[in-house]
Amino acid sequence: MFSMNISRDFTDCSEFGNRSCSDNSRSPGVRGVLYFSIAAAFLLTISGNMAIIFSILYFKQLHSPTNFLILSMAVTDFLLGFAIMPYSMVRSVENCWYFGMMFCKIHYSFDLMLCLVSIFHLCSIAVDRFYAICHPLHYASTMTMAAIKQITAVCWSVPAAFAFGVVFSEAHASGIEGYESLVKCSSLCPIMFNKVWGTVLFTVGLFAPACIMLGIYIKIFVVSQKHIRVLSQTHKHSKSDMKNELSKSKDKKAAKTLSVVMLAFLVCWFPCFFAILLDPFLDFSIPSTLFDALNWFGYLNSTCNPLIYGFFYPWFRKAFKYIVTGKIFNPQLRTTKLSSED
Repeated sequence: MFSMNISRDFTDCSEFGNRSCSDNSRSPGVRGVLYFSIAAAFLLTISGNMAIIFSILYFKQLHSPTNFLILSMAVTDFLLGFAIMPYSMVRSVENCWYFGMMFCKIHYSFDLMLCLVSIFHLCSIAVDRFYAICHPLHYASTMTMAAIKQITAVCWSVPAAFAFGVVFSEAHASGIEGYESLVKCSSLCPIMFNKVWGTVLFTVGLFAPACIMLGIYIKIFVVSQKHIRVLSQTHKHSKSDMKNELSKSKDKKAAKTLSVVMLAFLVCWFPCFFAILLDPFLDFSIPSTLFDALNWFGYLNSTCNPLIYGFFYPWFRKAFKYIVTGKIFNPQLRTTKLSSED
């Protein structure tokens, strides 16, 4: 996502030099360093999320409802790295949009959509963990593969309808003085949100889902602590009890890992969403360079997710090792047990 400061007193295209970009004040050396750094970030994003996608699809042990939600979210992060970051990189380094205003809208729509898809997935994963830990007897009958497919469809379709509808209708820019002239005259891809849609985006796209997820994970923590107290008061356990508790322990670990993923998302994206919320109330005075920096800070969330999985999940580290060493070409490896902890 991207916004920029605009002047409110222009009525023609003279200041834009016939749709030309302003001179880039960065030296070739600085631009080279920026290109190298950003390219490294989106290549890491693409490769890391491809490893998650391939691991979950390839190894049968990983075919679970939670992991399929993680798979869908990894696809989101992969697409952000593959289809969004390269164009945003050129815009950020060159201070110019070379790809036309129609593609600007398409690019921004996908950018906004993928961000919302991620947070929808995080909400869905939180609900999945809630049923697994707080209502384990109903989990298998509630979170079926059919239910996961329906949830995934909602996670993709609702953000897509919102993002493309708002951007292509230009409802997000309704009432912004000078926006139409800026679009016609400049080569800066100036997408902005007015007060109404900026508030809607912040509330529906970040604040409300964050509150829902926070409430769910607090409930999971309370239930987990209750289970620990019950266990501490019981001296003897049957094998069946021990097996059930081991399963609950794995669910708690998964919930803890995914809560870290949620926290990383909020830390990365909250500054950008908050700036979008404030900007129209500050008469669009927030510098475009600051918006750009906050936007890239949000993008880095897609880079961080595979690193989080690699740190917390032994199965991902082992699967990644198989991929790198080429052992996955052995068909019998599909059924191998990656780890005792899922």
